Amino acid sequence: MLTLTCPYCGTHADETELAPGGEAHLKRFGPGSSDEDFEDYLFRRANPKGVHFERWRHAYGCGKWFLAARCTTTLEVYGTYPAQTTEPPEHILETIAAKRPGWSWEADT
Repeated sequence: MLTLTCPYCGTHADETELAPGGEAHLKRFGPGSSDEDFEDYLFRRANPKGVHFERWRHAYGCGKWFLAARCTTTLEVYGTYPAQTTEPPEHILETIAAKRPGWSWEADT
């Protein structure tokens, strides 16, 4: 079972207490964007086998949104951090790189 730590209230919550919110760090497009940009935003997702950055809501706890880095194949959690963070914190990137040699963060995802 997937267990994440809420960075706001510090609770270790299993997936039954959480609500998934999809891929994290997406570039959102507003009213002035092209149809192609908006289509990419709506339908194109990385869907990796391996490291993935996701949005989660502590639905049956503090109710706040946060971000998590985890492996989609093993459910290993590399860390969680506040939703207002525009990029994964350096310590989480270092943790992932230490466990997965050759892996690197692509800021364009």
